[in-house]
Amino acid sequence: MNTSIGITDGNRLAVATELGKLLADEFLLYTKTRNAHWNVEGPDFHSMHLFFESQYEALDDIMDGVAERIRMLGHYSPATLKEFLQLTHLTEKSGSANNSAGFIKELLEDHESIIVFIRENINPFASKYNDAGTSDYITGLMEQHEKFAWMLRAHL
Repeated sequence: MNTSIGITDGNRLAVATELGKLLADEFLLYTKTRNAHWNVEGPDFHSMHLFFESQYEALDDIMDGVAERIRMLGHYSPATLKEFLQLTHLTEKSGSANNSAGFIKELLEDHESIIVFIRENINPFASKYNDAGTSDYITGLMEQHEKFAWMLRAHL
């Protein structure tokens, strides 16, 4: 069925393409946060285990929202590990020690990278692609990532 929401096919495709990259970044960050939850060691294990769990649960909701936003635009979401690894701006685990400080530093860098990517797309989505809805949506995501980053930064 045709998606007729007042945005041209080309503009919907352009926005969905960028959202696919964001979804890949979110998935990789989710996986790295799960890794931190599973593998953190040290005297702060329990508190950090719970902290990372709260973060990956929130990231799970974010991923679902981004994928659904792509579908609202009439496109299919990338959904394979191969696609995610091809689309992401992030890198897999760096190999730092399995302590909270190492995980926090790496996750913070990833959140900040996602914040920059989102910030770069807010205005183009609204003005260039005539998609104020997605622009507004990713502004909210940016604010969530800013909060994640603040919480991670506060641990360092």
